[in-house]
Amino acid sequence: MAASDPDKLIAKADKLTKLSLTRWNADWRNATVLYEQAAVAFRLAKDNAKTKLAFEKASKGQEMLSSKELGSWSEVADFYRRASELYNECGRAQPASDALARGARCFPDEAIKLYTDSCAILEEDGKEQMAFDLYRAATNIYLKLERYADAATFLLRWGLAADHCNAINSQCKAYLSAIIVYLYAHDLQQAEKCYNDCSQIDAFLNSDQNRCATKLLSAYAEGNVEEIKSVSQSSTISNLDHMIIRLARKLPTGDVSELQRATTEEEEEPLDENDLT
Repeated sequence: MAASDPDKLIAKADKLTKLSLTRWNADWRNATVLYEQAAVAFRLAKDNAKTKLAFEKASKGQEMLSSKELGSWSEVADFYRRASELYNECGRAQPASDALARGARCFPDEAIKLYTDSCAILEEDGKEQMAFDLYRAATNIYLKLERYADAATFLLRWGLAADHCNAINSQCKAYLSAIIVYLYAHDLQQAEKCYNDCSQIDAFLNSDQNRCATKLLSAYAEGNVEEIKSVSQSSTISNLDHMIIRLARKLPTGDVSELQRATTEEEEEPLDENDLT
């Protein structure tokens, strides 16, 4: 059947996207459907080159649809997701990730999910270094929402990604940033745990960022507010991302002595009067 001939489907779709004297607007909605049908047919025929080309055309179609206000905002967000899926189908991880990132910038309510999925695509493709701006964007949103534990977790994920691509400086900055976020959230216990966990990694253990974190946590342990403020103004912290610098400059938050007392009490085990050993 002519309708099932993928080459003819592509030709028909191409025609729908071209302007002429009789067509003043490109019909991307119907063209995209035809491109996807052609891609499936080419894949069944095991024609890999044409399958990839058809999926790329379908991806572009979904992005064109997402650039127009068609239907509800959720529908437009779905166009970005579908574009990403189609780019993935043809083995193009970077455009797939970019499509989700563009969607994240357009839809704040869904930004974290879109950024997270965008990072995952690049991580799975071994292109973690291409995702650094995405980790930064997602972390910034978490901070604005005051979801500090989530922000710190994403920074640790960034650090792990940096480790995979041997970006040691970025890795150490991400770990120090996570510690600062916990301190800003007034969670000294979690900051210390984060520090101890990250210090198991040689790259961080021998870094300027580790030395800075050590000084910062020591100042907290001593309840030395002036030292905390001094370390927060250090060049090591000044070289972090602006979103983290802003938090560090506000340290300490709350009563440091009270924070230390609470942490100490949590670490002490209650006395068991029945245990005479």
